[in-house]
Amino acid sequence: MNFHTRKWVKPEDLNPNGTLFGGTLLRWIDEEAVIYAIVQLGNPKVVTKFISEINFVSSATLGEIIELGIQATYFGKTSITLTCEVRNKITRKSILTIDKLVFVNLDENGNPVPHGKTEITYAFAGDRP
Repeated sequence: MNFHTRKWVKPEDLNPNGTLFGGTLLRWIDEEAVIYAIVQLGNPKVVTKFISEINFVSSATLGEIIELGIQATYFGKTSITLTCEVRNKITRKSILTIDKLVFVNLDENGNPVPHGKTEITYAFAGDRP
């Protein structure tokens, strides 16, 4: 799992319970995952097709630093499937997991188009297997 994005939980990110608002976290995940998909497929025209069950394991509170982990798990003809984990950067305690995020590769007209990829093609500096 590659953990590249870190977020600092700020007052504007909190829900009325004083914990990280789930909608904010999901926005961060979707953005990080689509960037990962774009890099893997080499095409800026990629859209979210499907997100599986979202498992909120624990919460994050004001001032905590969280990190988002993304990994490619499957390459379809026109799609890429990713998995995600969000955890506390300091304690490594899991906050959220998502088994499947599916993104579709599009042509200039917005139609699904084969990407020709079968494995991870871009390794970020410092990645460890």
